[in-house]
Amino acid sequence: MNDKKVSQNRLKKEALVSKLSEKGEKARAFVFANYQGLTHKQLEQLKKALKGANSELVVAKNTLLKLALKGESGIKNQESSLEGPTATVFVYGDIMEPLKELAKTIKQFSLPTLKFGILDGQALTGDQLLKLSTLPSKEVLLSQVVYGLKSPIFGLHRALNWNLQKLTMVLSSISKSKGPA
Repeated sequence: MNDKKVSQNRLKKEALVSKLSEKGEKARAFVFANYQGLTHKQLEQLKKALKGANSELVVAKNTLLKLALKGESGIKNQESSLEGPTATVFVYGDIMEPLKELAKTIKQFSLPTLKFGILDGQALTGDQLLKLSTLPSKEVLLSQVVYGLKSPIFGLHRALNWNLQKLTMVLSSISKSKGPA
C-alpha cells in the first residue's frame, strides 16, 4: 500500500474550494471586484452591508476561485480578468440591492473597482454593473407600470366626471337665475 501524506495546507485549500463551490451553486449572480486599497474596517463594513442585502463577500485566491466556479458558463471567458486581489460577491437573492451597496461604497471611497460580474450565465463588465445599480428596485418599477396602466383610466374618469359637473353647474346657475319656483 502506498501511504501518501496529504499536507495540512492542501486539506485546507480543498475544504475552501468545496465551500466556495457550495456558495457558487446557491448564488444567482456573482460580482468580482478588486478590493485593494480598502482598509479592514471598510471591508468589514461592506461585508455587513452586503450580508443585509442577501449576499456574501468572500476573499479567496484566484486559483481556488477558478477551481470552485469552473462549472459557471460566464466565468470561462473572463478568467483573464481574475488577476490581482479579488473579492467575490455571491448574490443569493435580487441582484439590485447588493449592486446598490457596492455602488454606494464605490461612491464613498472610490473603491473597490469592479472587474466583472456574472448574471444569468452572462458576463457583464464593471461599467455595465454600475449602470444596473442605478436602476430603480423591482417594487418601484412595478409601481411605475401599475401607475402607467391606471393613468388613462383615471384621465377618462376625470374627463367624464368634469362634463357631469359642468352640466350640474349650468343647471344650478339656471335655477338660481329663474328664482324660486
